[in-house]
Amino acid sequence: MKKIILASKSIDRSEILKRAKVPFETFITNINEDIYKVKISDAHNLVKELAKAKALLAKKNFLDDTLDAIIIAADTVVVLDGEIIGKAKNEEEAFNILKKLNGRTHELITGIAITETNNPKIIDDTVTTNVQFINLFDEELKLYIKNGEWKGRAGAYSIKDKASLFTKKINGSASNVIGLPMNKLFEILRKEFSFNLFQLEDSEF
Repeated sequence: MKKIILASKSIDRSEILKRAKVPFETFITNINEDIYKVKISDAHNLVKELAKAKALLAKKNFLDDTLDAIIIAADTVVVLDGEIIGKAKNEEEAFNILKKLNGRTHELITGIAITETNNPKIIDDTVTTNVQFINLFDEELKLYIKNGEWKGRAGAYSIKDKASLFTKKINGSASNVIGLPMNKLFEILRKEFSFNLFQLEDSEF
């Protein structure tokens, strides 16, 4: 059976695969995202290019290897009123981001890229989910920020944790909001790589 490599350092993406009982190994990629943000202003193109860059970087690591593996990479941004919002660098930025999103509906866009170690083909796509927040007082936002969930997360929140308390509505893929659209992953693997996640044996978990 092929191995699956997740080209991401995201704990959330790892947890999604574990929850779905998908065996995988992690390869941490370090991409200078700022270079892409300067060149690409469209959110869908930006996350696709970042996901592809991560996938190809991971693939390059295994060029001289006989490993037969599928490589999965993803990148996520939040969009509000046409503004692309990424990760906060500190608590002040996290507060400013959440203040913008407070009481409103924003788009969460994830780009996903999939390739194989022994196959030149790479498939990429995007998934968009609309997320609506209730109104919080400034002090509540500050208390939320203190727990540290904003770190390393697009939009400075984690829907699987305390941000669920102020999430009013999700329209679209819930797993996408966490960072990895599982339905899109399943579709691409099945259609483009003839690999069905249902084929995985219990013994592989």
